[in-house]
Amino acid sequence: MELDAPRLIDRWPVLAGQIRAALIRDDETELAGQVDELRVLEMCACGDDFCQSFYTAPRPEKSYPMDRHRNWFPEDDEPGWDGYLILDVVDERIAFVEVLYRPPLD
Repeated sequence: MELDAPRLIDRWPVLAGQIRAALIRDDETELAGQVDELRVLEMCACGDDFCQSFYTAPRPEKSYPMDRHRNWFPEDDEPGWDGYLILDVVDERIAFVEVLYRPPLD
């Protein structure tokens, strides 16, 4: 299933470029190197009209393990677009991309 899922860079190339650039700017080069291969496995099902978040790894049954999880968000106030971007990183792999209050990605 994972290999059938569209790559982020193919589905939303502008978003992928913005994420990669922000990661590089914040010295997160290992995470930036993952962006071109990220797959959009599942959209967030929260139902909020301001949320366009998605999973790039299988959705966990419960919360991410605290000892192996961290959040990343751009260090500056100007990520290059309207809205918020937060990455859930588990075992140093991007697992979930939170895209909030941004104009439609499609």
